[in-house]
Amino acid sequence: MADVDESMRGARLLLSLAVEPGDPRLPPVLDAEGGAIGLLERLRSGPEQWPETWVKGLRRAERDRPSIERAGREAGLRWITPEDEEWPAQVDDLQHAEGTSGAAGAPLGLWCRGAGDLRLLSDHALAVVGARDCTTYGAEAAADIAAVAADAGFAIVSGAAFGIDASAHRGGLLVGDPGIAVLACGADLDYPRAHASLLGRIAERGVVVSEYPPGASAARSRFLARNRVIAALCDGLVVVEAARRSGSLNTLHWADRLGRSTMAVPGPITSGQSQGTHEAIRSGKAVLVGSTSDVLAELIGLSGATPHGELPVSDPLAESVLQELTGTPSSVADLARGLRIGTMHVLRALRRLERAGRAHEEHSRWVCSGVSGVGDGTVTSS
Repeated sequence: MADVDESMRGARLLLSLAVEPGDPRLPPVLDAEGGAIGLLERLRSGPEQWPETWVKGLRRAERDRPSIERAGREAGLRWITPEDEEWPAQVDDLQHAEGTSGAAGAPLGLWCRGAGDLRLLSDHALAVVGARDCTTYGAEAAADIAAVAADAGFAIVSGAAFGIDASAHRGGLLVGDPGIAVLACGADLDYPRAHASLLGRIAERGVVVSEYPPGASAARSRFLARNRVIAALCDGLVVVEAARRSGSLNTLHWADRLGRSTMAVPGPITSGQSQGTHEAIRSGKAVLVGSTSDVLAELIGLSGATPHGELPVSDPLAESVLQELTGTPSSVADLARGLRIGTMHVLRALRRLERAGRAHEEHSRWVCSGVSGVGDGTVTSS
């Protein structure tokens, strides 16, 4: 099984280097050929049947793969695929979603930089996106929304751009949320350069993510393809300020197609920076959120809140924390280091376990409470 997984990981890597991520021609072909290994074999055996850019891309990928993998290692990146435990399964929702703006399909894999675990961080996540040239009102709204959502246990996902993205990331970091930044260039690059410090702070305990290999430069089409990954990683998405043709509305469309909760913050009727959000609200594409509590109400409805004494039917983060709570009592910091996630996420998972009777605190350390049945939605004394 391990050999099969490595073969699949290698095939996915080569295809991701050969075919531009988000190419709308790829999803149906992957399905028809039985996956990455099958398609790779067909590309090699009958190149005349396939787009010339794919064939040339594969030759280049096979030549450059060793140097790309070396560059990734030197930059502290890791390549994850659906064969890895860290893979966030919700990203696979993209495979059969209708494409938009010339992009479609699920990523073949993701390059990650940072100490956080992408699957655990994205287990409960809110995307906050919007205008680069935002107003002071927009920046404050994004930071407030992100801080409140992060404090409630939701990781903040955004694109690390100027304006709303940066405000959202900073709002989350302010309350200890490590966050997830999804880039339209290589994950080893600080883009924009002015946000090198911000991306470094995210990577300390969160994750910087990209479909693109180390050193890959940003391009307009890549921002549009990147937007679908932001949408797929989240439970809900908020647009804070967007002009009528804003790229953040593309992210909203992706979130809507994926069945995520879509929200928009209204602004002054005189502001061109709010025309796009107003249109999204008017058309029914987004729910109007007029306060941080409105956003939280939407998210809590999605997060599987259950009555006191029970966990949701599926709470992977709480289950992971409980598995880490073996043997001797553990501090929150110990658990965070072991799981490679932020202490705030660990603490909130522990509080959910405590309410369900699965764990309790003794002298600032946490222990299991001797209760079985994790993840089945019921509490059973052992």
